[in-house]
Amino acid sequence: MPTTLVNRVDSTLPEHDEHPYRSGAWTPNFEEVTATDMEVIGEIPKDISGVYLRNTENPVHESIGKYHPFDGDGMLHMMRFTNGKVEYRNRFVRTRGFAAEAEAGGPLWIGMAGKPENSKRPGWGAHEHLKDSSSTDVVVHAGEALSTFWQCGEGYRLDPYTLDNLGIEAWTPIDGISAHPKVDEKTGELLFFNYSKHAPYMHYGVVGADNRLKHYVPVDLPGPRLPHDMAFSKNYAILNDFPMFWHEELLKQNMHVPVMHDLPSRFAVIPRFGQPEDIRWFEAESTYVLHWTNAWEEGDELVLDGYFQNNPEPPPLDFGPEKYRQLYAFLNMHGVKPQLHRWRFNLKDGTTREEVLYDEEVVEFGTINQQYAGVKNRYVYSTTLKEGWFLFTGLIKHDLETGTAQRYDFGDEVYGSEAPFVPREGAKDEDDGYLVSFLTDMKRNRSTCVLIDAKNIEAGPVCEIVLPHRICSGTHACWASDQQIANNFD
Repeated sequence: MPTTLVNRVDSTLPEHDEHPYRSGAWTPNFEEVTATDMEVIGEIPKDISGVYLRNTENPVHESIGKYHPFDGDGMLHMMRFTNGKVEYRNRFVRTRGFAAEAEAGGPLWIGMAGKPENSKRPGWGAHEHLKDSSSTDVVVHAGEALSTFWQCGEGYRLDPYTLDNLGIEAWTPIDGISAHPKVDEKTGELLFFNYSKHAPYMHYGVVGADNRLKHYVPVDLPGPRLPHDMAFSKNYAILNDFPMFWHEELLKQNMHVPVMHDLPSRFAVIPRFGQPEDIRWFEAESTYVLHWTNAWEEGDELVLDGYFQNNPEPPPLDFGPEKYRQLYAFLNMHGVKPQLHRWRFNLKDGTTREEVLYDEEVVEFGTINQQYAGVKNRYVYSTTLKEGWFLFTGLIKHDLETGTAQRYDFGDEVYGSEAPFVPREGAKDEDDGYLVSFLTDMKRNRSTCVLIDAKNIEAGPVCEIVLPHRICSGTHACWASDQQIANNFD
């Protein structure tokens, strides 16, 4: 297995770390490698060509105070597929915070659960005292990978094939870029939002296929909020104002404690290049939503699908260190209880209708065939999760037309991540392609990359590629074809 060690990063974490999110499947990697000719179980399909990218919270140093996995440094893992062959690379996202802590030889910033005054330097994000670790999300836009941070950071560009760091995105606004910007594969445009603790509290923008900022407008909110995702249709962007946000009185003391308020959910619908006065607000049942799957226009209605949380304020865990039980309860999707849900906003009369799409078990972190983003889709590929833990245990394919579901379980002590859809070259059906994911097998002490036939996920992987090292668990990922990367929509 030809593997080249490119670099090893010095870490100050304990050698035998017992922290629940820096050990086991969450054990971080400090070596950056490039590998080819890896062991393959099955046969790599020759009808796909492109890159699978996954972002990973991979800490090098402690946070100052309690460590939360969202504090970890960004590391991208990449598989390049071409003509039935693959190449693997992993590289840190070299943010300004990463570089500063490398120079200092230790942590400089609090984690999300720390006291702001304990940060040794000014920080980033809506919280204002965090390290922008750029460890949450990754998309490919204008021929390059864009890595982002959940509480709004600077936006880092990398080469999607080599993972060479290309620096901070030049058009990044002063309030940063939230995780989950959206790429419209039909136009090449990137839609994004950010949020902060100062008025107007949110902005929305559009970046063209030429990677130039085309549109940036304020979205007035009543106060600081904690949105995490957005959606778009052909003509509209959908932003949100949920009742889960920082406790106002505690925030005055610079304490960032999210709580549910007795308020409805609100949705801002704005034309793609609309002005603030064009925004229409819709109210819905009180909840919180981490992730959307898709949105589209249907007659007078704008349809939005996502994961409705039945219990946004979950009870503390009943295991683990006492000081972490409430903090990590929000990572336990079985406590939060999300289910696949649909909202319908009537653009004619201003009303909202809601319905449950799937409530048989806890699911989240869904993907679709991105060629259907912004138009009506039939299939959603959700993940199942381990009770009590932020670990992904399998996949469920939802057929929104028939209401049926297929599932694939990764196996005992095998954990994956969000699984992007990979269209076959020349595909004619929405589900004609593969799901791709990195899996970490704790029993066999190894990681693999798997491709699963999306038409029949119950059959399991059509191939498994054994990686040169066991990798840390991760969350968000994307797929970009060679054609998509080369086509900059100039």
